[in-house]
Amino acid sequence: MKKSHPVRRAVLATAATVSGVVLLLSLKPGSDPGAAAAGAQPPVSAQESAQGGAQPAGTTTVTGEPAQTQYGPVQVRLTVTNGKITKAETVQAPSGGQSTQVTGNAVPKLNQAAVAAGSAQIDAVSGATYTSAGYKESLQSAIDQVPAGGGDAGQDPGNAQAGGEQPPAAGDAQPQVLTGAAADTQYGPVQVRITLADGKITEAETVQAPSGGQSTQVTGNAVPKLNAAAVAASSAQIDAVSGATYTSAGYKQSLQSALDQAGG
Repeated sequence: MKKSHPVRRAVLATAATVSGVVLLLSLKPGSDPGAAAAGAQPPVSAQESAQGGAQPAGTTTVTGEPAQTQYGPVQVRLTVTNGKITKAETVQAPSGGQSTQVTGNAVPKLNQAAVAAGSAQIDAVSGATYTSAGYKESLQSAIDQVPAGGGDAGQDPGNAQAGGEQPPAAGDAQPQVLTGAAADTQYGPVQVRITLADGKITEAETVQAPSGGQSTQVTGNAVPKLNAAAVAASSAQIDAVSGATYTSAGYKQSLQSALDQAGG
């Protein structure tokens, strides 16, 4: 039998070794499967951004009813977090002609005032009496829709009992916000809203009052005095303001209408 040459055997062994190494390298995965899976996850910052549009716990959005004014409807939307107004925006407001300018000046101030006050007890913007009155009416309507607990839907009822917000004790009267019927006067309607607690008027405000020409000056002088008198007397038995006979009479009529709603 013919023997194979030693050099040929060495060449054949080397070729076999190289083939084996190439085969092993072709079978080895290009990357670690675990590392690939981890790399598919979005970065934490991306996940947080995706969730950024969600409202935080304890936040609710409510929209008041449109309030009709002489120049058009006014409607307010609120964002309430843990019982506090954190954002106010105007969904509808008078526009067209001079109304556009008046609205552009008044609405930002009214929105800011609503957030600052946390209630509908805000001052009217000068030169925007009707818009201000409609704003306050729609604002109060929105506040009335805020669920008990200030929109804190995620709060544990048990913790609410044990925490600082204790349920009212039996016999403790909750404040009432009552709006009287508008009283027509020779110079325009007068309408009063009051806050009543334990049978006493704690706050009074004028939702509507005569404006335009001399009426604006008369109203500006009389209304603060009438509001203060209503709180002091806690009734509609208040004196008329000198020089504002018609406005005073309308005020007292609307004030009595508001008190009648409480059975007073």
